[in-house]
Amino acid sequence: MIAAGWLQPLLDAERVRTADRWAIDELGIPSLELMERASVGLAGLVGEVAPEGRIAVVCGGGNNGGDGYAAARLLRDSWRDVVVLAAVPPADLRGDARVQAERLPGEPPEPFDATRLAGTAVVVDALLGTGFTGSPRGPVGEAVAALEGSGLPVVACDVPSGVDASTGEVAGPAVRAVATATFHAVKPGLVVNPGKARAGSVRLVDIGIPAGAPIAPPDSGLMLDAPLLAELPERAPGWTKFTSGHVLVAGGSRGLTGATVLGALAAMRAGAGYVTVCVPASQQPALAAQLVEVMQLALDDEGGHHTPAGAEAVLAEAERRGGALVLGPGLGKDEEAAGFAREVAARAQVPLLLDADGLNAHAERLPELALRGSATVLTPHDGELGRLLGVPSGAVAAHRLRHARDAARRSGAIVVLKGDDTLVAAPDGAVAISPGATPALATAGTGDVLSGVAGALLARGLDPFLAACAAVRLHARAGLIAAERRGVDGVIAGDVAEALPQARAVGAGA
Repeated sequence: MIAAGWLQPLLDAERVRTADRWAIDELGIPSLELMERASVGLAGLVGEVAPEGRIAVVCGGGNNGGDGYAAARLLRDSWRDVVVLAAVPPADLRGDARVQAERLPGEPPEPFDATRLAGTAVVVDALLGTGFTGSPRGPVGEAVAALEGSGLPVVACDVPSGVDASTGEVAGPAVRAVATATFHAVKPGLVVNPGKARAGSVRLVDIGIPAGAPIAPPDSGLMLDAPLLAELPERAPGWTKFTSGHVLVAGGSRGLTGATVLGALAAMRAGAGYVTVCVPASQQPALAAQLVEVMQLALDDEGGHHTPAGAEAVLAEAERRGGALVLGPGLGKDEEAAGFAREVAARAQVPLLLDADGLNAHAERLPELALRGSATVLTPHDGELGRLLGVPSGAVAAHRLRHARDAARRSGAIVVLKGDDTLVAAPDGAVAISPGATPALATAGTGDVLSGVAGALLARGLDPFLAACAAVRLHARAGLIAAERRGVDGVIAGDVAEALPQARAVGAGA
């Protein structure tokens, strides 16, 4: 399902197993040769993380343990002080793992004992591999828990033990690595939280499996800035302000007009040629003072909030001007305002982005959005997605891929689940994953900036999946630029909006 040239395919455990079997059974590449190449990459990364000092290599059974034994041999051959701790008795090993354990020079493996980790410069986690799911148990589980609680730098072999390589889910104890050497392909669990937070920096190691393995098309991919941003059309001679894109931003309420201002500013900085804000009449003067390049629609007002009666003016403007509609920034939780949001969302015949209280107005109403006749993009954080699905926010945080896909399928919308690992999920199950940004974005209003950017790209007529992904990366790049200028703790949302033009230029040239 992932075929775009601006996505690096990610392979889950089953696809990796299929590629391995094809290389070994069909191409005749010895499995031991693949393991040797993996161990070279693992040992090299360990040497970079800890150029000197004692190394502990903790091995389980299976091929992950075999990689660990092979890396321990290479490190000892390089005159490093290496202790090998076996969570599975070497006598119980089979196949390539047993061969590698028998090749180990010097001191034989010792049974795992957490006290033997003391004084080591780095620990190599070679306990559990890509095929693991669930919670680690038995002696291996005890070793995983000991590594997790050791406080020592850990380099993980292929995937941190306890992390589901296919989903990033963590069901029990799990290693927290400073770096991970992963083999043949990056796995989704290394770039999706909570697994991402435990993987550290990820090093992809080529182990010699050629391209062309007969695997099912990957259903997830990592966004690549340069080819992604190269897809965006730029203003050209002969364009008008409407060719550049018309964005309506509907929201704002007493005390919350700033969100609408930020959404409108971001839409302009992202390339929209004409922006109209739709706000309660009592709040319109405040916005007019801040948005001199923006048109305003003063709508039906009840105590500083929207009411369903104001929907007709927004719908008429959308029909007259076209473009895209951003619905929700600063809307507030008033029930009349929620009714306004539901009425506009149900009837608007332009691409729609729902954010903030526009999303909350649709709590447990996702099937209603599937009835829309135009593209829909939802931009929730964990709590908002939990309300849309009727599940706790903690469940969303623990199972991000699952819940993003479920929401996209049920709503027929593109779902942008925000976070350091922002996920963009399509109704067919395809997911694009952002490689991350900066903690500087953890400040009020940056979500409104993202909404404005996405609205501007939708108004240009871009495919909604492409528009959502490009908006995520422009927003991330702008956050990085703002952090360079202001420092991570000094960034405010307006700084991110101001950096958007530079983010596009930097990203396109990367």
